Amino acid sequence: MTARALALLASLGVAAAGCTSYYEIPIETPIQPKLDVTPFQRVLVAGFITGGSDEVDANTETVRLLRSQLRTRSALRVIDAEVVPLTEVASEQAPAADEAAPANGAGAPKEPKKIDDEKDLEAYDHVFANAAFWKKLGEEYQNPLIVTGTILFTPHQRAGFVQREREIVDAYGRRAVQPTRTYMERKGFILRPKFIFIDGRTGTPLYSETFREEVLYNPQQDTPALSSYFELMDRLIPGFLGTLSSQKIKGSRVLLK
Repeated sequence: MTARALALLASLGVAAAGCTSYYEIPIETPIQPKLDVTPFQRVLVAGFITGGSDEVDANTETVRLLRSQLRTRSALRVIDAEVVPLTEVASEQAPAADEAAPANGAGAPKEPKKIDDEKDLEAYDHVFANAAFWKKLGEEYQNPLIVTGTILFTPHQRAGFVQREREIVDAYGRRAVQPTRTYMERKGFILRPKFIFIDGRTGTPLYSETFREEVLYNPQQDTPALSSYFELMDRLIPGFLGTLSSQKIKGSRVLLK
């Protein structure tokens, strides 16, 4: 350590010793929204292409949750409307068999297929590029900002070592907590939503963002799928809201006096 560094540390120590007290002050750091929503006064959470677990109606639950959050944490007026069954709509809009049919005449199915993974979702991407559909929907609700996208909520399991705390008692009756590593198979869910924001005036996509959250439970813990869904959505809601409105990160600073 150099003489200059030693002198600096010594001066800081003297300064700290001379302080009679310190106090903590709260601070807020603003974060600007990722999307400029000033052209819009209304927002319509329309509906989602959903897949994965059949235990949760992810389309309806996601629409309800996002509308509720936007009512209290956004300046946009939330439109109450019927939830769009987007998976069915996308299936009806699938290209006709004679437009891009292979030799056997098979084409995109008109009936929705079960969606198990992200690859299955790709068959429905065409609905988000259908500007005429979204523009027509926007005209019905006075040209709002439209929120749509995909929701994949899938069961998941993982095996591996997990660190747990075990209480032990020594020969003198003293209790202590000892960390141990246990091999365990845990089950849970993965939530992968992709939010797409569309201009209701033109039907053009403006912005999209994808999230991923995962939760695992111990074998003896029986957690309903719907509870896991809300737990995972609660984690990513701040990120979703940060797209539409300015958010504040709360913190604190310690000042010496």
